[in-house]
Amino acid sequence: MFKRLRISVLLRRLDYKTNNIHKISLMHNSVFSKFAPKESKFFPILKEMSDVLLTVSDLIIDCVQKNDHNLALDYYKKIKEQEKKGDQLSNKIFDELNSTFITPFDREDIQHLASMLDDVTDYINSCAKRIALYKPKQIPQGAVALAILIREDAVCIGKAVDELDVLKKNSKRISLYCKELHDIENRADDVYENFIINLFESEQDGVEVIKLKEIMQELEKATNAAETVGKIIKTIIVKYA
Repeated sequence: MFKRLRISVLLRRLDYKTNNIHKISLMHNSVFSKFAPKESKFFPILKEMSDVLLTVSDLIIDCVQKNDHNLALDYYKKIKEQEKKGDQLSNKIFDELNSTFITPFDREDIQHLASMLDDVTDYINSCAKRIALYKPKQIPQGAVALAILIREDAVCIGKAVDELDVLKKNSKRISLYCKELHDIENRADDVYENFIINLFESEQDGVEVIKLKEIMQELEKATNAAETVGKIIKTIIVKYA
């Protein structure tokens, strides 16, 4: 009985010492991370990615507004070129994360942000690809409306990314950009839903229905991804502002 009690006391003391060592280690790491220099090289890369998004958003607006089969392939090639650039920048972020000791934000948040920026560009590229391949008879006005909303997304994202390096100072303004992305996505949902209603009411050609629905889906996905970019940035604000 006495031996068991003694062992129990020793185990409790060992747990106490272990917990204290763990707390000291965490405090040391926390203090170190506050004063250690953080790499700022991620901000220019994210800025480049937002510039790529703005470029492809301008191109997709021109593509759907002109509604020209002969020009659609040219626009797709231009957008594809920018999409490849976005992929390279996303991969660069990944490589830099693997070789950087102290990052300005959590590695997962930086990677998630870069990946989602790339996704917005990918969806625009996917839309341009479908227009070039499917050759729809007529691009609906809803596509123009969604493309314009995507450009608003791109401008908003660009402003938010520009100020990430001064997050603590401009957190309220960046939060407003995130709210704007959410509002844009709600407007995009309305445009897409109205398009679907009109499509099934007015289009008699089943093949054309499939073509137009897929083209519009990719644009709608782009606005959803843009809203997710805002949510990721809001998460970063909560953690670091």
